[in-house]
Amino acid sequence: MTTAQSVAAKPVAVPVGANPTLIWGMTAQERWRRIAVAQGLAGDPATADRVMLANLDFAFDPAWSAHLAARPATVLTRDGVPVLAHVDAGAMAQSVEQAMRTGAALPDGLHRIEADAEQGILNEALRKRERPFAERLTPANVPMIERASYVGAYKGVTDLLTKYLWPEWAFVLTRIAARIGMTPNQVTAIGSVLCIVATIAFWYGWFWTGLATGLVFMVLDTVDGKLARCTITSSALGNAWDHGVDLVHPPFWWWAWATGCAAYGRPLDDATFWAVMAAMLVGYVAQRLIEGAFIVRFGMHIHVWQRFDSQFRLVTARRNPNMVLLLAGLAIGRPDWGIIAVAAWTLLSLIVHLVRLGQAMARRARGEPVTSWLA
Repeated sequence: MTTAQSVAAKPVAVPVGANPTLIWGMTAQERWRRIAVAQGLAGDPATADRVMLANLDFAFDPAWSAHLAARPATVLTRDGVPVLAHVDAGAMAQSVEQAMRTGAALPDGLHRIEADAEQGILNEALRKRERPFAERLTPANVPMIERASYVGAYKGVTDLLTKYLWPEWAFVLTRIAARIGMTPNQVTAIGSVLCIVATIAFWYGWFWTGLATGLVFMVLDTVDGKLARCTITSSALGNAWDHGVDLVHPPFWWWAWATGCAAYGRPLDDATFWAVMAAMLVGYVAQRLIEGAFIVRFGMHIHVWQRFDSQFRLVTARRNPNMVLLLAGLAIGRPDWGIIAVAAWTLLSLIVHLVRLGQAMARRARGEPVTSWLA
């Protein structure tokens, strides 16, 4: 293998030690195996040039192994004890393995990262700068580790309900699902059924029933992703299914709500109905296109560009903030006002995103960098 090929190839995952303590219903060895498969680190150590050694006395965030995979001759330590190490196979790997098993000194020539270093690392997929966990895996530490794992799976930039209201509910449900062996796709399937039920309830003006059903669906929409990340069971099917439902159902909810206003006794006149539908459909599609264009042009989500964008993501016209407006309208007996407010807020959010895209393009045209404030 040439030097260039060796640098480009990923290391092969190797477990060190054994640990019967379960985390999210898995042994440490099974969890490391799943991480290795998910990150492309699986393979035969006997033929590998470089290896990723994992000390099974510890549980660690998968973000660490992904981070080290691109950094040869690097070791992650916790209180001076090696947790993960990306090193050359052979004598170096044997020396590091010995340090993991016995506490012997690490060999020279390795770059060390302390797990609780303040600077943390950037997780672009979850839109946050984080300091991933790495803790000793003991029965007493399992509750703390599982919570850290769950928090680590949470997006840093999201809407206000997902960020502030859902976390505890979803954490309890995620733990229950993991303990009884539910898969993320099973959770998504239950949520999909509830999503359809909520749509039907809205259509017939059964708004409180629809909101209650929709609430459970929205919490499960968080649970399936967290379960997949915490149990390392993400799949292409599950990802497409979950994101497909998220992408498609909101316009149907708004259409059903506007139609249900008539059955409720607060009908929209034809002109208002079609104006609301046009505003919401155009605004929804256009905002998605703007987000996609920002990613293509600048390599990051529009919501992580500057602090304002992350703060605006809390309330921008996505499903969850829109549901707050609908609930407010229904609470005063005016679901029609609620859907009109959602349409207005959708257009205002679209204007904000258009302006932000234009500002980013103008900055790039002036030769100035466009980078995330989280980087």
